[in-house]
Amino acid sequence: DVQLQAFGGGLVQTGGSLRLSCAGSGFTYPDYVIGWFRQAPGKEREGVSVISSSDGSTHYADSVKGRFTISRDNAKNTVYLQMNSLKPEDTAVYYCNDETSVALDYWGQGTQLTVSS
Repeated sequence: DVQLQAFGGGLVQTGGSLRLSCAGSGFTYPDYVIGWFRQAPGKEREGVSVISSSDGSTHYADSVKGRFTISRDNAKNTVYLQMNSLKPEDTAVYYCNDETSVALDYWGQGTQLTVSS
C-alpha cells in the first residue's frame, strides 16, 4: 500500500494562509487519485479536496470551495493544499491519501492545523 504523509500544519490567525504538502510512498502520484481529508476532535474524518490523476480534475467540499486549492507537482511527487482565508472551523488534523488506501481505511501521518480567532 502507498504511504502518504501530510506536512506543513501549524498555528494560523483567522484570515491567514498556509500550504500543506503531501509526499512519500515511493510511487508516482499520477498513479493515484489523491485527496485531502481532515478530522476535528470528536468528529468523523471528512474529505475536503481531490485531484484526479486520470484527467487532472479537482473537486472541493462546499465548506472550502473558493478558499482552498489542490495542486500537484509530478516531478516532485508532491501534492499541495493551499489554504487561504482560514477560519477557526478549519481547525483539524489534515491527512492526504490515495483512493486505494482510503478504500482500505489505511491512513498515514496527518498534520495539525489550528486557526485562532
